[in-house]
Amino acid sequence: MAAKSDKSRWNGFSLKPRKEMPEGLWLACPSCKHMLYKKIVAQNLNVCPECNYHFRIDGPARIKQLTDEDSFEQMCAELGSDDPLKFKYKGNTYKSRMKADAKKTGSNEAMLVGKAFIRGRGVMLAVMNFEFLAGSMGLVVGEKLCVAVDRAIEESLPLVVVSCSGGARMHEGVVSLGQMAKTSAALAKYDESGGLFISLLTDPTTGGVTASFAMLGDIIIAEPGALIGFAGPRTIYQTIKVELPAGFQRSEFLLEHGFIDMIVQRKDLRKEITRLIDYCGK
Repeated sequence: MAAKSDKSRWNGFSLKPRKEMPEGLWLACPSCKHMLYKKIVAQNLNVCPECNYHFRIDGPARIKQLTDEDSFEQMCAELGSDDPLKFKYKGNTYKSRMKADAKKTGSNEAMLVGKAFIRGRGVMLAVMNFEFLAGSMGLVVGEKLCVAVDRAIEESLPLVVVSCSGGARMHEGVVSLGQMAKTSAALAKYDESGGLFISLLTDPTTGGVTASFAMLGDIIIAEPGALIGFAGPRTIYQTIKVELPAGFQRSEFLLEHGFIDMIVQRKDLRKEITRLIDYCGK
């Protein structure tokens, strides 16, 4: 009787192994550790619905989120970096790394620039892409930003720059470091022309990018919790063996100490940028 009872209990159920759950549907939030359905996170602009952690997004996704549909007109897409130092590292070459990242991202460099509209307001937009060599700034990134600045002057457009970068690109040596001065000089010219420069800092904004154009905005906005600084916490520890206090280089700390003007949730960026453009009469 017991055997019959057991058989009847499983009647209608398959004893075959269940199919595995498809990979890539879920991700863990680095902040609250909740398991999140990727589709829900994407619908929430890649922000955790549980704790408001802002996930890093690539350049094309940022452009899609910020601009009016199909309004972005890219410039200088054909520009790509050279290899002045014939740089090699970890058995790899600079050229092969650029080729691999170009294939992965569909872009020749770590910055996308072009004219766009944000809620009907025309802007010159420059967006860094961390997926391409950690959003590092080399010769072409500097050149693209300067072209965007010149066009913004010619067309009397506000300039919006979204930074997401590991800093100046070591593969190009002093050529890369020279872009700090070059971009800063271009922005000084833009300021003299009466232009409005809105700088948006996202996670992470570090190194030579922080030490140059990222912190030169007329208005500096940051996303919540973004890492912003010159040397990151790991670099500081490896160099001088000092652990930074919790939150030392985050957006909230910088706002408290006057280094940035405001922190804006990702869902509110379009509205806030256009409010600032209207307020400044641009």
